[in-house]
Amino acid sequence: MRDRIREVFKGPGISPRPHAARNVWPAPADAIDGMLLRSAAVLVPLVDHEDGMTVLLTRRTDSLSAHAGQISFPGGGLEASDASPEDTALRETEEEIGITRTQIELVGRLKAHDTRTGFRVLPVVGLLTPPLSTVPAPSEVASIFEVPLDFILDPANHRLEAHPDGGANRQYRAVPYGEHYIWGLTARVLFDLLHVVGKP
Repeated sequence: MRDRIREVFKGPGISPRPHAARNVWPAPADAIDGMLLRSAAVLVPLVDHEDGMTVLLTRRTDSLSAHAGQISFPGGGLEASDASPEDTALRETEEEIGITRTQIELVGRLKAHDTRTGFRVLPVVGLLTPPLSTVPAPSEVASIFEVPLDFILDPANHRLEAHPDGGANRQYRAVPYGEHYIWGLTARVLFDLLHVVGKP
């Protein structure tokens, strides 16, 4: 699977090179729901276990002001010291779960997504080899868990659901897994991963 992942991200329009998508950071005038967009990046960590690859995810702490208790990838907003989305994703991963950039093989990017909280988020895909020593940041990360990649690559596990929003039903993607309800941006990125990598 590792070789397959590497090969997939060599395809046209999906590149591991940091300069491959310079336009992913929002221009100053970019906005959603009246909010100017901030640049952000997340790492999509694929852990290459001997018995199968998994996707590593985190559950945010209940005390956070935004997205409390939700399932997410490690990541966050661009800082002045970050030279690229890859730098942002790697820095945030080390800060949030203690995995250093030397343990991560970057292979490519998925498409960027705009969020209703005012971010344009670029997912960066990385391969990790166990054993991993994770250290969750107690102020941000309540727990760390893994989902089998085969589960993510099964279209039957992806749902399109809806909830009331301002008098209308707003649709969103969800990928329930055991006790974890994965939805929103994280589910959208996993859906993109399904379509890029394809069925196992």
